[in-house]
Amino acid sequence: MNKARFAAALLALGAASAHADLPLTVEDLITDKGKVKLDVSLAYANSDRQGVSTAEPITVQTGATSFVTLPTLIGESRGNSDSVVGTLGLRYGLTGKAEIFARTSYLHSSSRASDVSGTSSHSENRFADAWAGINYQFKKDDDTPALLGFTEIALREKHEKSSSSFKSALVGLTTYKAIDPVVFSLTTAYRFNQSRKDGEANYKPGNLFLLNPSIAFAVNDRVTLTTGMQWSNRQADTWDGKAQGFRRTSSDLLLGVGYGISKESTLNLTFKSNVSGSNGADLRLNWLHTF
Repeated sequence: MNKARFAAALLALGAASAHADLPLTVEDLITDKGKVKLDVSLAYANSDRQGVSTAEPITVQTGATSFVTLPTLIGESRGNSDSVVGTLGLRYGLTGKAEIFARTSYLHSSSRASDVSGTSSHSENRFADAWAGINYQFKKDDDTPALLGFTEIALREKHEKSSSSFKSALVGLTTYKAIDPVVFSLTTAYRFNQSRKDGEANYKPGNLFLLNPSIAFAVNDRVTLTTGMQWSNRQADTWDGKAQGFRRTSSDLLLGVGYGISKESTLNLTFKSNVSGSNGADLRLNWLHTF
Protein backbone atom coordinates (compact mmCIF):
# COMPACT_ATOMS: atom_id res chain seq x y z
CA MET A 1 0.00 0.00 0.00
CA ASN A 2 1.41 3.40 -0.95
CA LYS A 3 2.33 5.64 1.97
CA ALA A 4 0.25 8.41 0.39
CA ARG A 5 -2.90 6.44 1.12
CA PHE A 6 -2.33 6.24 4.87
CA ALA A 7 -5.65 7.51 6.13
CA ALA A 8 -3.71 9.55 8.50
CA ALA A 9 -6.53 9.68 10.80
CA LEU A 10 -3.84 11.00 12.87
CA LEU A 11 -5.99 12.72 11.81
CA ALA A 12 -9.44 12.09 12.90
CA LEU A 13 -8.07 11.77 16.39
CA GLY A 14 -6.37 15.06 16.20
CA ALA A 15 -2.98 14.71 14.82
CA ALA A 16 -1.89 17.59 12.84
CA SER A 17 -4.01 20.60 12.89
CA ALA A 18 -5.40 23.03 15.34
CA HIS A 19 -8.43 23.71 13.26
CA ALA A 20 -9.97 20.37 12.37
CA ASP A 21 -9.53 16.72 11.49
CA LEU A 22 -7.16 15.79 8.72
CA PRO A 23 -7.69 14.12 5.35
CA LEU A 24 -6.93 10.51 4.61
CA THR A 25 -3.73 11.23 2.67
CA VAL A 26 -0.55 12.10 4.52
CA GLU A 27 0.68 14.24 1.64
CA ASP A 28 -2.50 16.34 1.87
CA LEU A 29 -2.06 17.50 5.46
CA ILE A 30 -1.26 20.96 4.11
CA THR A 31 -3.58 22.35 1.43
CA ASP A 32 -1.87 22.61 -1.99
CA LYS A 33 -0.77 26.07 -3.04
CA GLY A 34 -3.70 28.07 -4.43
CA LYS A 35 -6.28 25.42 -3.43
CA VAL A 36 -9.24 25.95 -1.07
CA LYS A 37 -10.71 23.37 1.31
CA LEU A 38 -14.12 23.50 2.93
CA ASP A 39 -14.03 22.14 6.48
CA VAL A 40 -17.40 21.33 8.12
CA SER A 41 -17.91 19.56 11.44
CA LEU A 42 -20.70 18.74 13.87
CA ALA A 43 -19.87 17.90 17.49
CA TYR A 44 -22.21 16.53 20.18
CA ALA A 45 -21.28 16.44 23.87
CA ASN A 46 -23.11 15.07 26.90
CA SER A 47 -22.12 15.80 30.46
CA ASP A 48 -23.52 14.67 33.82
CA ARG A 49 -22.23 16.20 37.05
CA GLN A 50 -22.95 15.86 40.73
CA GLY A 51 -21.93 18.12 43.53
CA VAL A 52 -20.97 21.02 41.25
CA SER A 53 -20.51 24.13 43.40
CA THR A 54 -17.75 26.20 41.81
CA ALA A 55 -18.99 27.03 38.29
CA GLU A 56 -16.43 24.85 36.53
CA PRO A 57 -17.07 25.07 32.76
CA ILE A 58 -18.21 22.34 30.39
CA THR A 59 -15.89 21.96 27.39
CA VAL A 60 -17.04 20.72 23.96
CA GLN A 61 -14.24 19.54 21.67
CA THR A 62 -14.95 20.70 18.10
CA GLY A 63 -11.67 19.64 16.47
CA ALA A 64 -8.33 18.05 17.11
CA THR A 65 -7.21 20.88 19.38
CA SER A 66 -10.19 23.26 19.33
CA PHE A 67 -12.76 23.64 22.09
CA VAL A 68 -15.90 25.61 22.93
CA THR A 69 -16.33 26.40 26.62
CA LEU A 70 -19.76 26.63 28.29
CA PRO A 71 -20.06 28.33 31.70
CA THR A 72 -22.10 26.60 34.42
CA LEU A 73 -24.02 27.95 37.37
CA ILE A 74 -22.65 28.14 40.91
CA GLY A 75 -24.42 25.96 43.44
CA GLU A 76 -25.72 23.12 41.26
CA SER A 77 -25.98 19.87 43.18
CA ARG A 78 -26.62 17.80 40.06
CA GLY A 79 -26.66 18.76 36.40
CA ASN A 80 -27.05 17.13 33.00
CA SER A 81 -26.43 18.86 29.69
CA ASP A 82 -26.46 18.23 25.93
CA SER A 83 -24.52 20.47 23.55
CA VAL A 84 -24.28 20.54 19.76
CA VAL A 85 -21.69 22.72 18.02
CA GLY A 86 -21.59 23.23 14.25
CA THR A 87 -18.34 24.54 12.78
CA LEU A 88 -17.69 25.96 9.30
CA GLY A 89 -14.10 26.53 8.20
CA LEU A 90 -12.00 27.36 5.14
CA ARG A 91 -8.36 26.48 4.46
CA TYR A 92 -6.19 28.09 1.77
CA GLY A 93 -2.78 26.89 0.60
CA LEU A 94 -0.24 29.73 0.63
CA THR A 95 2.73 27.56 -0.37
CA GLY A 96 3.50 23.87 -0.56
CA LYS A 97 4.34 23.98 3.16
CA ALA A 98 1.96 26.57 4.62
CA GLU A 99 -1.77 27.13 4.74
CA ILE A 100 -3.98 29.70 6.45
CA PHE A 101 -7.41 28.92 7.85
CA ALA A 102 -10.45 30.45 9.52
CA ARG A 103 -13.47 28.90 11.21
CA THR A 104 -16.58 29.91 13.09
CA SER A 105 -18.83 27.89 15.41
CA TYR A 106 -22.49 28.05 16.42
CA LEU A 107 -23.82 26.48 19.62
CA HIS A 108 -27.05 24.85 20.77
CA SER A 109 -27.15 23.71 24.38
CA SER A 110 -29.74 22.31 26.77
CA SER A 111 -29.12 21.78 30.47
CA ARG A 112 -31.07 20.49 33.46
CA ALA A 113 -30.19 21.00 37.12
CA SER A 114 -31.59 20.09 40.52
CA ASP A 115 -30.79 21.09 44.08
CA VAL A 116 -32.58 21.44 47.41
CA SER A 117 -34.70 24.28 46.03
CA GLY A 118 -36.05 22.26 43.10
CA THR A 119 -35.31 21.62 39.44
CA SER A 120 -34.62 23.98 36.55
CA SER A 121 -33.78 23.83 32.85
CA HIS A 122 -32.15 26.16 30.36
CA SER A 123 -31.46 26.14 26.62
CA GLU A 124 -29.80 28.55 24.22
CA ASN A 125 -28.78 29.00 20.60
CA ARG A 126 -25.95 31.40 19.85
CA PHE A 127 -22.72 32.21 18.10
CA ALA A 128 -19.82 30.55 19.94
CA ASP A 129 -16.52 31.78 18.50
CA ALA A 130 -14.40 32.54 15.43
CA TRP A 131 -10.69 31.75 14.98
CA ALA A 132 -7.98 32.21 12.36
CA GLY A 133 -4.49 30.73 12.09
CA ILE A 134 -1.73 29.11 10.10
CA ASN A 135 -0.38 25.55 9.71
CA TYR A 136 3.20 24.96 8.59
CA GLN A 137 5.03 21.76 7.68
CA PHE A 138 8.63 21.99 8.91
CA LYS A 139 9.66 18.63 7.45
CA LYS A 140 8.15 15.62 5.70
CA ASP A 141 8.20 12.02 6.83
CA ASP A 142 11.49 10.48 5.62
CA ASP A 143 14.26 8.88 7.68
CA THR A 144 12.98 10.84 10.65
CA PRO A 145 9.36 11.64 11.59
CA ALA A 146 7.47 14.51 9.98
CA LEU A 147 6.98 17.72 11.95
CA LEU A 148 4.14 20.23 11.61
CA GLY A 149 3.40 23.36 13.63
CA PHE A 150 0.23 25.41 14.04
CA THR A 151 -0.90 28.59 15.73
CA GLU A 152 -4.26 30.35 15.90
CA ILE A 153 -5.93 33.34 17.57
CA ALA A 154 -9.51 34.00 18.61
CA LEU A 155 -11.13 36.67 16.43
CA ARG A 156 -14.27 36.66 18.58
CA GLU A 157 -15.48 34.68 21.60
CA LYS A 158 -18.93 34.82 23.19
CA HIS A 159 -19.06 34.56 26.97
CA GLU A 160 -21.99 34.46 29.37
CA LYS A 161 -22.76 38.19 29.14
CA SER A 162 -20.20 39.81 26.82
CA SER A 163 -17.86 39.03 23.92
CA SER A 164 -14.12 39.55 23.44
CA SER A 165 -11.58 39.64 20.60
CA PHE A 166 -7.92 38.62 20.43
CA LYS A 167 -7.85 37.43 24.05
CA SER A 168 -7.13 33.72 23.43
CA ALA A 169 -4.49 31.94 21.32
CA LEU A 170 -3.19 28.43 20.74
CA VAL A 171 0.15 26.99 19.59
CA GLY A 172 1.10 23.36 18.98
CA LEU A 173 3.17 20.75 17.20
CA THR A 174 2.38 17.41 15.55
CA THR A 175 4.88 14.73 14.62
CA TYR A 176 4.09 11.49 12.81
CA LYS A 177 5.82 8.44 11.33
CA ALA A 178 4.27 6.19 8.69
CA ILE A 179 5.30 2.52 8.72
CA ASP A 180 3.03 0.89 6.13
CA PRO A 181 0.15 0.28 6.93
CA VAL A 182 0.36 2.11 10.30
CA VAL A 183 0.84 5.77 11.21
CA PHE A 184 2.09 6.75 14.66
CA SER A 185 1.46 10.35 15.68
CA LEU A 186 1.80 12.70 18.63
CA THR A 187 0.20 16.14 19.00
CA THR A 188 0.80 18.63 21.78
CA ALA A 189 -0.89 22.02 22.11
CA TYR A 190 -1.18 24.87 24.59
CA ARG A 191 -4.08 27.33 24.70
CA PHE A 192 -3.51 30.48 26.74
CA ASN A 193 -6.08 33.10 27.67
CA GLN A 194 -5.91 36.71 28.77
CA SER A 195 -8.33 38.40 31.14
CA ARG A 196 -11.38 40.00 29.53
CA LYS A 197 -14.60 41.69 30.62
CA ASP A 198 -17.78 39.61 30.95
CA GLY A 199 -20.46 42.03 32.02
CA GLU A 200 -19.02 43.94 34.97
CA ALA A 201 -16.62 41.18 36.00
CA ASN A 202 -13.06 40.46 34.92
CA TYR A 203 -13.09 36.94 33.50
CA LYS A 204 -10.08 34.79 32.64
CA PRO A 205 -10.64 31.26 31.23
CA GLY A 206 -8.16 28.71 32.47
CA ASN A 207 -5.18 27.91 30.24
CA LEU A 208 -5.24 24.44 28.66
CA PHE A 209 -2.46 21.99 27.79
CA LEU A 210 -3.10 18.74 25.94
CA LEU A 211 -1.13 15.72 24.77
CA ASN A 212 -2.56 13.34 22.14
CA PRO A 213 -0.71 10.17 21.02
CA SER A 214 -2.54 8.05 18.45
CA ILE A 215 -2.21 5.15 16.00
CA ALA A 216 -3.93 4.93 12.62
CA PHE A 217 -4.31 1.69 10.65
CA ALA A 218 -5.13 1.80 6.93
CA VAL A 219 -7.62 -1.01 6.32
CA ASN A 220 -7.58 -0.22 2.58
CA ASP A 221 -7.19 2.81 0.31
CA ARG A 222 -10.52 4.27 1.54
CA VAL A 223 -10.95 3.29 5.19
CA THR A 224 -8.74 3.99 8.19
CA LEU A 225 -9.30 3.00 11.82
CA THR A 226 -7.75 5.04 14.61
CA THR A 227 -7.23 4.79 18.33
CA GLY A 228 -5.47 6.97 20.85
CA MET A 229 -5.75 8.88 24.09
CA GLN A 230 -5.85 12.52 25.06
CA TRP A 231 -4.47 13.90 28.31
CA SER A 232 -5.39 17.48 29.22
CA ASN A 233 -4.51 19.86 32.02
CA ARG A 234 -6.83 22.86 32.51
CA GLN A 235 -6.28 25.68 34.97
CA ALA A 236 -9.25 27.03 36.92
CA ASP A 237 -11.21 29.96 35.51
CA THR A 238 -11.02 33.18 37.50
CA TRP A 239 -13.68 35.86 38.14
CA ASP A 240 -12.38 39.17 39.50
CA GLY A 241 -9.15 37.41 40.45
CA LYS A 242 -10.84 34.60 42.39
CA ALA A 243 -10.34 31.04 41.17
CA GLN A 244 -13.50 29.08 40.39
CA GLY A 245 -12.57 25.58 41.46
CA PHE A 246 -9.08 24.16 40.95
CA ARG A 247 -6.69 22.84 38.30
CA ARG A 248 -8.14 19.72 36.66
CA THR A 249 -6.53 16.93 34.65
CA SER A 250 -8.43 14.52 32.43
CA SER A 251 -7.69 11.39 30.37
CA ASP A 252 -9.88 10.43 27.42
CA LEU A 253 -10.06 7.44 25.09
CA LEU A 254 -10.33 8.34 21.38
CA LEU A 255 -11.70 6.03 18.68
CA GLY A 256 -12.22 7.01 15.06
CA VAL A 257 -12.85 5.92 11.51
CA GLY A 258 -11.98 7.81 8.32
CA TYR A 259 -13.57 7.24 4.91
CA GLY A 260 -12.36 8.58 1.58
CA ILE A 261 -15.52 9.39 -0.39
CA SER A 262 -13.44 10.55 -3.36
CA LYS A 263 -10.11 12.17 -4.09
CA GLU A 264 -11.66 15.53 -3.13
CA SER A 265 -13.81 14.56 -0.11
CA THR A 266 -13.22 12.72 3.15
CA LEU A 267 -15.32 11.95 6.23
CA ASN A 268 -13.97 11.42 9.74
CA LEU A 269 -15.99 10.20 12.74
CA THR A 270 -14.39 10.51 16.17
CA PHE A 271 -15.70 9.31 19.54
CA LYS A 272 -14.16 10.60 22.77
CA SER A 273 -15.01 9.00 26.12
CA ASN A 274 -13.72 10.17 29.47
CA VAL A 275 -11.62 7.65 31.38
CA SER A 276 -10.64 9.79 34.36
CA GLY A 277 -11.54 13.35 35.26
CA SER A 278 -14.83 15.10 34.46
CA ASN A 279 -17.71 12.93 33.26
CA GLY A 280 -18.94 13.09 29.67
CA ALA A 281 -18.49 11.97 26.08
CA ASP A 282 -18.14 13.68 22.68
CA LEU A 283 -19.04 12.50 19.17
CA ARG A 284 -17.65 14.50 16.22
CA LEU A 285 -18.29 14.21 12.47
CA ASN A 286 -16.03 16.11 10.06
CA TRP A 287 -16.32 16.58 6.28
CA LEU A 288 -13.38 17.98 4.28
CA HIS A 289 -13.78 18.91 0.60
CA THR A 290 -11.17 20.33 -1.77
CA PHE A 291 -12.12 22.74 -4.55
